[in-house]
Amino acid sequence: MIEDREIWACAHQLMRQYGDVAWLHAAQRADELLASGDHEGHRVWMRILKHIEDLEKLEPEGRLQ
Repeated sequence: MIEDREIWACAHQLMRQYGDVAWLHAAQRADELLASGDHEGHRVWMRILKHIEDLEKLEPEGRLQ
């Protein structure tokens, strides 16, 4: 299982890379993995998505600088 700090790091990187649409990238990836039958990968990306949502709540503009 992937540790929580790695999930936070992935979420943070996606926020830097995709800004306000990081959540969309994570959600699409989760959907792709579920459609391909990769349930563990889907769970990981859903965790990343949750952490992105948490980070957006911390940042007034939803972006990390």
